[in-house]
Amino acid sequence: MKNTKKVLAGVCALSFCLSAAACGSDSSSTAGGTTTTTTASYITMNESQAAAVSEAAQDLEKKELANKEIKFLAHWDINPSEGNPIGADLQMFKDVYDGYITYMSSTWETRYTDLATAVASGDSPDFFSAMDMDGFPKGALKAMFEPVDDYVKLDSELWAPAKSVNDVFVFKGKHYLAAIQASPDIVCVYNTKTIADHQYDDPATLYYNGEWTFDKFADMCNDFTDAENELYGLDGWWYSASLGHMAGKAMIELQNGEIVNNLDDPDIAKVQEQLYERIGKPQVMYDLAANGWSIRGGTNGQGVGSYETLFYPIGLWGIEGMPDAVTAFGDVEAGEIMFCPMPKFTADSKHYMTARVDGYFLCKGAPNPEGFAAFMDCRMATKTKLQDLSDETHRENYKWNEDMINMLHECYKVVNENPVFNFTSGVSDDLSAAMQNITQGTMLTGGNVKSWTEIVESEKESVDFWIEDANAGMVQ
Repeated sequence: MKNTKKVLAGVCALSFCLSAAACGSDSSSTAGGTTTTTTASYITMNESQAAAVSEAAQDLEKKELANKEIKFLAHWDINPSEGNPIGADLQMFKDVYDGYITYMSSTWETRYTDLATAVASGDSPDFFSAMDMDGFPKGALKAMFEPVDDYVKLDSELWAPAKSVNDVFVFKGKHYLAAIQASPDIVCVYNTKTIADHQYDDPATLYYNGEWTFDKFADMCNDFTDAENELYGLDGWWYSASLGHMAGKAMIELQNGEIVNNLDDPDIAKVQEQLYERIGKPQVMYDLAANGWSIRGGTNGQGVGSYETLFYPIGLWGIEGMPDAVTAFGDVEAGEIMFCPMPKFTADSKHYMTARVDGYFLCKGAPNPEGFAAFMDCRMATKTKLQDLSDETHRENYKWNEDMINMLHECYKVVNENPVFNFTSGVSDDLSAAMQNITQGTMLTGGNVKSWTEIVESEKESVDFWIEDANAGMVQ
C-alpha cells in the first residue's frame, strides 16, 4: 500500500497571528528540483507576540552569520503559506540572525533521489526533515547526512530537554539529527456528534479516567460498522502501525547501535493476534482494497465530518489548520472535532504512543551548517519558552476549544514519557518493502487478513536477511 502521509503542521505548531503582509515569490531550477524563496502573503505577529519572541531569544548566542540563507529540501515548504501565520522559530531566526530559508521543492516520491542528486552535484541543501521517520539510519549509511555535533551544542542547557530523544539517533558515536522533542505520530481523531448520537462513552473522558483500552475501542468499532450503509469504524492509512504499538515496542528498533527485529516478541504477538480477531477478521475498516487502495473520498478525514467514520487515526497535522482546511473531520468551531491517544492494550498497560521525531538532518556538504545550527537553536528556544503563544495560535487561528488544547498538551506529555519510535521505514527500501505486508497483515482490508503466526512464518526470513545486511553496514 502506498504511504502518502505528509508532515505539514508540525512546523506550524508555534505560529501566531496578526495582520497580513503582502509579498511575492521567486523560483529557479536546481539539481534537487525547484528552488523557491517563499514570500507569500502570510499572517504576521502583533506587538505582544513579537515581544514574547524577543524575550524567548534572550539566551541565544548572538553572532553574525556570514551566510544568512539556509536551504531546505522537502515535499512541503517550511515557510508560511498564503494566509497562514508565520512561525515563532522563523520570526526568531529573522530577528536574531537576519536569517531566511530557501525552499528546494521536491515530492514525497522523489525527495531522496533529489537529495542524492543535489549532494552529488555539489548543490546540497542545508537541512532535511526527520519527521517522516524514514531517514535514519539509512541517511547516515548512504552518506546523505552528516553529524550535527560540531555545530549544534546538544550538551548545552538549551538542548538539555531533548537529550533522551537525540541519544536515540546516534550512529558510530555521533548524533545525526537535531531533535527538538518526540511528537505524537498518530492520534485518534473522532467527531463528538457521532459519539453522542450513538451514545458511546467519550474517548477523551475514558482516556483521562484510565479506561481507554483496546477492548473499548474495538467494541465501538464493531458496533458502529455497517458496510451496507457505508458506516466504518476506521479509515485512513495509519491505524495498523499506531494500534500495533500498544505493545510498547516497535517491530524494528535501534538498540545500542544495532537494528533489532522484534517479530518474535511475545508482547507484540499478543497485540497482533487481538488486532486480527477484533479488527481484521470483522473488517471494521473502510475497504481500501475494493476502492482502488484509496481512502474514502480521496481526502484525509472524509467520512468523519459526515458521521460515517467513527475513528480516524492520523497525525496532528491532519487537524492543525484553519477551520476551512479541516472540514472533512467536522465543524471545529461547533466543537465537533476531538482527539485523544490511541487506546492502551489493557487496563493495566502503560499508555504508549507512536512517536515521530520533531527535528532535522544536516545534509552532507551543507553550504551553511552554522546557519542550520542557529535555526535549530531558534526552534529549541520556541519549543521550551513559547507554549502559551502556541496555544494562542490553536485557539485564535485554528479555533480549537480548551478540551482540544488540553489534550494536545497531554499527548505531548505521554509521547515524551512512553515513545515508540518505529524504524521500519528508516533502515532501507528493501526492509521497508519486506515489512509492509507484516505491519498491515492482521488488519489488511479486502478480507485477506492473516493470523500473526502465519505472517511471521511467511515473512521473517526475508526481514532477517535485510536486517543482517543493514547491520553489516552499521559497523563498517
